[in-house]
Amino acid sequence: MNKQTLLIFSLFIFLFNHSLCLDPKYEACVPKDCGDGHNITYPFYINGLQEPECGYPGFGLYCNNSSPILRLSNTNFIVKEIDYKKRHFRVQNSKILSNRTGFCPSMIKNITLDPNRFKVDEEKTTKMLSYSNCRHNMSLDLERYRVGSCDNKSVEYVVLENDVNLKKLTDDCGGGGKVVEMFVDLGGGGGRSVVVDGGNYTEVVERGFEMEWRAAECDGCQQSGGRCGFNTTAFQFRCFCPDRPHRVSCKSAKTNTKMIIIAVLGGTVLVFALSTTIFFIHHTFKHKASTYFSSKDKSRELEDTSVYFGVSVFSYAELQDATQHFDSSKELGDGGFGTVYYGKLRDGREVAVKRLYEHNYKRVQQFMNEVEILTRLRHKNLVSLYGCTSRRSRELLLVYEYIPNGTVADHLHGDRAKQSPLTWQTRMKIAVETASALVYLHASEIIHRDVKTNNILLDDNFSVKVADFGLSRLLPNDVTHISTAPQGTPGYVDPEYHQCYQLTYKSDVYSFGVVLIELISSMAAFDISRSRDEINLATMAINRIQRCALDEIIDPALGSNPEMKKTMALVAELAFRCLQSDVEMRPTMNEVLEVLKGIQVKESDGDIEELTVSKLEMPRPSTKNEGVGLLKEVITASPISVTAKWHSISSGSTTGNTPNTSVCN
Repeated sequence: MNKQTLLIFSLFIFLFNHSLCLDPKYEACVPKDCGDGHNITYPFYINGLQEPECGYPGFGLYCNNSSPILRLSNTNFIVKEIDYKKRHFRVQNSKILSNRTGFCPSMIKNITLDPNRFKVDEEKTTKMLSYSNCRHNMSLDLERYRVGSCDNKSVEYVVLENDVNLKKLTDDCGGGGKVVEMFVDLGGGGGRSVVVDGGNYTEVVERGFEMEWRAAECDGCQQSGGRCGFNTTAFQFRCFCPDRPHRVSCKSAKTNTKMIIIAVLGGTVLVFALSTTIFFIHHTFKHKASTYFSSKDKSRELEDTSVYFGVSVFSYAELQDATQHFDSSKELGDGGFGTVYYGKLRDGREVAVKRLYEHNYKRVQQFMNEVEILTRLRHKNLVSLYGCTSRRSRELLLVYEYIPNGTVADHLHGDRAKQSPLTWQTRMKIAVETASALVYLHASEIIHRDVKTNNILLDDNFSVKVADFGLSRLLPNDVTHISTAPQGTPGYVDPEYHQCYQLTYKSDVYSFGVVLIELISSMAAFDISRSRDEINLATMAINRIQRCALDEIIDPALGSNPEMKKTMALVAELAFRCLQSDVEMRPTMNEVLEVLKGIQVKESDGDIEELTVSKLEMPRPSTKNEGVGLLKEVITASPISVTAKWHSISSGSTTGNTPNTSVCN
């Protein structure tokens, strides 16, 4: 009897205390710091110390040497100051601070800011441009901008975007190599009169720069005693209050007190109602609870060794070992959503491990999307997915077959281009195999949405493996398009998709047209070191084709064989058709593949003179004057920014027909 009384009393105390407990999300979102004394709270949150729901998506920080780190475009920035009232914060590039004595501007990577989250403080901030691989014999009036010979080979120069000598430096040096843009804060209320040169650039860059954030307002929630957060499942702001989460702000203290009193009384009544039966079910409950938790542990263990969507589920520890703790020397490349590392599994297989930047709602969607798509596809020219980590893993990791020969971009205008340029026959093979992979995707009702040379991998035999399906979308066969926020890579994005938000199979056709021009020219699709009207490769190519000046963009390394030049002209005409502004005038990928195969066969048979693209059954671009000919159509260029005109907080999509406009009909 004493045991029964003690158990009832303990249960009563438990229920009483539980009724007074704070909501777990409210407790979880208490401000934290990395050790430097600066409290981190909404819209920021610290990965590992706070739940992602305590901040806004894309605002996750990491602690490193007691400093909060924000990762932008695969670059670490130290967060130095946060002004929550003004919604401003200051950051410094960690690479600059760690290399004060030997810092060269070319060590820095260009960054892209998500306009829906961050904006540079234009009142205090400007851009500093760095030029590398410049000539040694520059004019004397440009010498003060000279940084020096950073790697004992190239010469670097720095200049502000508003400097009077910017154009001269760009003309004399800009086309020679890499151009890096760095945001710098000049202080002094804007400091527009301050000059940056080769002597003081390090000091200026070390100041960092200020940004303002764009996230849901938090004032009302904080003033009501709540802690701001975000529901990553519903993708909505939430105010975490002591009693429970609310939509905008917490309810009054009186209401909370009433709720607590009601909860206490209810708990008391419940205790006495249960007292007559608690003793008899005690042992049974204990047994069942033990069985339940044992079963739960086994299910979690099983999750790490079973399958997900038909592929193996790897543990985080195994992939950490395979990549030697994600050693930077193992990096194969990085993209918009993650860094790819070389790894070797315990069974000896060589793999490529993609490590997603953030574990938020959007990244989980892309993770699941890529897994689901790749597991349903089997094609010799598509990369194979070996497996992934569980969705509950501390990080989202995808495991692919390792393709050892880099990307097509590497071989055309990257690090491998100087070693041994691709022959024209190899480039034709790449074009045919990539087109074959896209035809297969379209037949499977899938739009890739990010076709580019960086996503076309090559094995040792230069066979194609198309990769990166994080942005891919399923297009049911009973709809003509998907209406969704434009995403993709500048220079490759279908201009009509960007303008009208209508994603179709022919959006991939446009991107493939850019790839064809890259294969002909060995130029990057988007390069700010080129003159303003030629930054976009598609615009440049169309201009040269219309002026019958294709020779100006053909890669000199390909030689001058007349038969080969004829083949290139045919491929260029095909690319021109793919780049048509009018979606209806573009061919399908199936038609593109047939044309490429026809060119390839005729070239090998020596009958290239007999073939013209115009003879093949494909949509013809419309012209205002039929006598003008095919190559006089005016083309709209791919946008240089794929988010500039999209202001919605959500990138949700709809299918079917969107309302007609004067442009998008």
